[in-house]
Amino acid sequence: MGLNKKNMLGGTTVKLATAAQMKEIDRIAMEERKISSTLLMERAAKAVVKEVLALPYPRKSRMSDTVWVMKDGQEPTAQEQEIFFKRRQRSAVVFCGPGNNGGDGVAAARFLLEKGWMVKCVLVGARKNMSPDCKEMERRLKNVGGSLEEFQPERWYEYSEGDVAIDALFGVGLDSDLRGDAIEAVRFMQSAQWVVSVDVPSGIHADTGEIMGHAVQADVTVTFSMGKPGLFVGKGAVCSGKVVVADIGIPADLLQDGCGVTVMEQPVLKKRQRDAHKGDFGKLFILAGSRGYTGAPVLASRAAVRSGAGLVTLAVPEEIYPIIAVKCDEAMPWPLPEDYESILKKASECDAALIGPGLGQSEQMEDLVLRLLKDLKCPVILDADGLNILSRHIDILDKREAVTILTPHDREFSRLSGCALPIVDRLKAAREFAAQHQCIMVLKGYRTITAAWSKKCVVNTTGNPGMARGGSGDALAGLMAGLLVQCKSEDTIAKAVWLHGFAGDLAAADKGEYGMGVGDIIEQIPYAMKKCEEE
Repeated sequence: MGLNKKNMLGGTTVKLATAAQMKEIDRIAMEERKISSTLLMERAAKAVVKEVLALPYPRKSRMSDTVWVMKDGQEPTAQEQEIFFKRRQRSAVVFCGPGNNGGDGVAAARFLLEKGWMVKCVLVGARKNMSPDCKEMERRLKNVGGSLEEFQPERWYEYSEGDVAIDALFGVGLDSDLRGDAIEAVRFMQSAQWVVSVDVPSGIHADTGEIMGHAVQADVTVTFSMGKPGLFVGKGAVCSGKVVVADIGIPADLLQDGCGVTVMEQPVLKKRQRDAHKGDFGKLFILAGSRGYTGAPVLASRAAVRSGAGLVTLAVPEEIYPIIAVKCDEAMPWPLPEDYESILKKASECDAALIGPGLGQSEQMEDLVLRLLKDLKCPVILDADGLNILSRHIDILDKREAVTILTPHDREFSRLSGCALPIVDRLKAAREFAAQHQCIMVLKGYRTITAAWSKKCVVNTTGNPGMARGGSGDALAGLMAGLLVQCKSEDTIAKAVWLHGFAGDLAAADKGEYGMGVGDIIEQIPYAMKKCEEE
């Protein structure tokens, strides 16, 4: 297969860094490379302002009960309203903390003021706690006619008037729940047409994505130099909106490593050789299905076929073979014989095995799965009931020399690892389990995480709520297995997760998130893969 346990997740390019790493990078840039801290702050502010200026005009009237009326008594058309908003002066309310994140906000207020915007800049916190750079930005703001006002919650109506609210309360260093005026400020921000957060939405833990009591719901988050894990996982991914990683002039050599977490971009699939035959694209063995669960194996095998696998054998219990045989026209259904050696021979002839979709957990099936895990030398993907069986015999996983890929959702992961629900830090949990058990962990859910034993991992950003339905995981397992037998590149598993989510996005665009089905996702797999083919 060309796959080994050295590195399975290479090839992705968007690196992330923890809060501690970014603080150290900033320190080196300023203290050792002698880059002015105020220069970096102004570059950060300009990046924020660039995104603010790019925002569309107001999405709605701030006063929801207002009815716009023209001189002739008629309501204006959408085009007339657009002309009105373009002619009026745009406005922003900038909520600043006393630290350097607040300094970014004060500098952004100055730049917007110079662009002709109406700007209200508010200090949320004690003035005595202002950092030196934040004070310097206040001085520069005053020089152009602006001011940094004290936050007064009773004047709520003044803080709810802006087209844009800029959240510059806290940066990456927040490690405790929001309280007091910060909570009020967060509430007022949400009245704006648009909310732009500086570096990290206030209230979001930069490393885990956890909400620290309360959090800003941003439309855009402008983060600096490198992405932060908390912007892409957990509730942080929900609260961050569009994430823009801005270059503020930190030397490139300081940004090489990161924390071992990357964000999956659109993968590349190699063009097929003109003289290729089916044997060149791998043989897959799928063990799946049981009485009452005939859909899962069919969905998995269809996804494997759509992925381009050369030969797909679908091994099912003999009692459901007639049903499966009718449903399968491209995968090859195979009734399980009673003798184990025949099953092992069939599976060993293949390049990889997928075990688990709809399999059931009978004593007989549990024995078969455990024996195959011990004896198979090829990569094995465990899904659904394959995971449930493994959770009672985790020692089998530790003894395997070949690659093992696990695909649990959070509840299945809890059974495997003993981790309590809800999982607060999914990144840490997935990485530690993969390292401890020398496997690849695909922790499914919003922003699926693919972690390898080296603790390197990839966060996926494709997919949508329409995929949250029974059978979607079967399709992912089949796609992953089908790609595994034919693609020898290091990032095969993460590629499959991306393609599955993108196929779901294509299905949603075609039929909507409510009406789309798993079959629609599978039908879109070829189109998702076509987009990724080399030119």
